[in-house]
Amino acid sequence: MIHALRLTLPLLLLTAAAEAAERRCGWYDNPTPGNHWLTDRDGQWVLLSQGMEPPEGMEGMRDMTAAGWVATNGSYGYGCACVTLEADRVTRRVTRILAGESLPLTRCRADRSLPGR
Repeated sequence: MIHALRLTLPLLLLTAAAEAAERRCGWYDNPTPGNHWLTDRDGQWVLLSQGMEPPEGMEGMRDMTAAGWVATNGSYGYGCACVTLEADRVTRRVTRILAGESLPLTRCRADRSLPGR
């Protein structure tokens, strides 16, 4: 029993750390219906992909086109945003969205840690 606890406790702590809420800012992409992701200095975070169950809080996301939006496919495209989320840090799949706000495009364009657009 003690041996099992020694193995389980680190896994529980790792899972808790992976799911801690954090605010991430970068390029918000919505190129087609049902596909949403955020690319920040650490990489791409999948908020939603077609056929995937939406994470908790996705339905409450604000309109990400408010502060600036580049349409690339009808009304679909990309912008700059900050999203407070919980995610698996290994797969970068978002499991919960707590808040989101669109930002002016100039903010992401000026951030040298983000890919250029």
